[in-house]
Amino acid sequence: MEIYKNDTIAAIATALSDSGIGIIRISGGDAIYIADSIFRSPSGKRILTKVQSHTVHYGYIVDKEENVIDEVMVIVMKAPKSYTTEDTVEINCHGGVLVVQKVLQTVLENGARMAEPGEFTKRAFLNGRIDLSRAEAVIDVIHSQNEYALSSSVSQLKGRLSDKIHKLREDILYQIAFIESALDDPEHISLDGYSEQLAAKVTYFQQEIAKLLATADNGRLIKEGISTVIVGKPNAGKSSLLNMLLGEDRAIVTEIAGTTRDALHESINLHGISLNMIDTAGIHDTQDVVEKIGVERAKKYAAEADLILYVVDASEDLDEDDQEIISLLNGKKAIILLNKSDLENKITEDILKEKLSGLKNKGNIIEDIKILRTSTIDPLADNSGMEELEETIREMFFEGELKYNNELVVTNLRHKEALQDALSSLKLVERSIEDGMPEDFYSIDLTSAYASLGKIIGEEVDEDVVNEIFSKFCMGK
Repeated sequence: MEIYKNDTIAAIATALSDSGIGIIRISGGDAIYIADSIFRSPSGKRILTKVQSHTVHYGYIVDKEENVIDEVMVIVMKAPKSYTTEDTVEINCHGGVLVVQKVLQTVLENGARMAEPGEFTKRAFLNGRIDLSRAEAVIDVIHSQNEYALSSSVSQLKGRLSDKIHKLREDILYQIAFIESALDDPEHISLDGYSEQLAAKVTYFQQEIAKLLATADNGRLIKEGISTVIVGKPNAGKSSLLNMLLGEDRAIVTEIAGTTRDALHESINLHGISLNMIDTAGIHDTQDVVEKIGVERAKKYAAEADLILYVVDASEDLDEDDQEIISLLNGKKAIILLNKSDLENKITEDILKEKLSGLKNKGNIIEDIKILRTSTIDPLADNSGMEELEETIREMFFEGELKYNNELVVTNLRHKEALQDALSSLKLVERSIEDGMPEDFYSIDLTSAYASLGKIIGEEVDEDVVNEIFSKFCMGK
């Protein structure tokens, strides 16, 4: 793992915009000395090198000519009881962009260097205060887009995932050590009957990892949001649906078919469920070159989506364009919305079910598709269908209920891949036991599983991976 000099770093830890407070964070061996050189108490004295840890002090930041830059509160945290485990100082000044930058510049002129993105958290990891999974949870907390993502990130920040991984690795390491000891000292440590005992253990390891992997797909949706594409024929009410979900007139809506010619991207928080919405051009046979491009893009987005919302104008008969759209639902989670339900309907749920049944008879996978009635005229009306739509999405993706801290959820793709690698190695152990292979074969694949799990917490990960992870952090974290 990377070795770095204990130099002193500094950065702005708050958003760089006019606000009530701005914070400049300093960490490293000279943090307190540097802060002391630019801080003056109300009596004009330099006091920070003499104060106790975790204390707050009122005074002023001054430049080299002793001109006051700002009135501040300074927090001193001495090693090892700080976020980075190093001496750390946080200067709380007024939040104007100019004054925050001037205070930071003064800190840099007195011996600190500008921190790299995520370097404070990186130091916390390299100094052993947190493992890599908890470090990644820090950035997930910052980037959380809904309450469920935040809850899951906080759970991992508190160490629920790392505790689980540590326990599995300890149990696997015990088996490796036992095998190695028995092979080195067969006179005193017998392996008779051990294969059966190990088989039971390996089954347990596989079950625990499988439980974590089973949460990964939902974890991705919780963290990143559900990629949701709205499709339908022109003038079916797609843009009206988007506007209703957004609660504002974001998409242009007219009675002219083909108003939407390109995809419109919006994010919606639907009572804790994040939907990454894409409103697409109406799918139909057209000679217009621009519309054709929009139609092809709509089909592409539908093929890549987690969820398709197919808006049908219930007041018009189904035609060949609808047949083409229905074919896009093959193998996808989809909700068919019978829109304009306030008008006289020519399309019913039974007609749509018959069309879906015909598609299924051709060998297509048409299973997870729901049909709802909606009206986009008045979102507050009882027949708008918005509440039922929300509940249906919840049922389709989260079995009707999202729990806050009751379940450990894997939300990180890197973690998922490491768990899959560990599970593959354990299956090789299982196969070796079934084939009656020598015990040293067990040890090789158990060690591989142990290493794969170590990637999650940073004990078996190279420097490039660490640098890539922390490069995604903001500057002052």
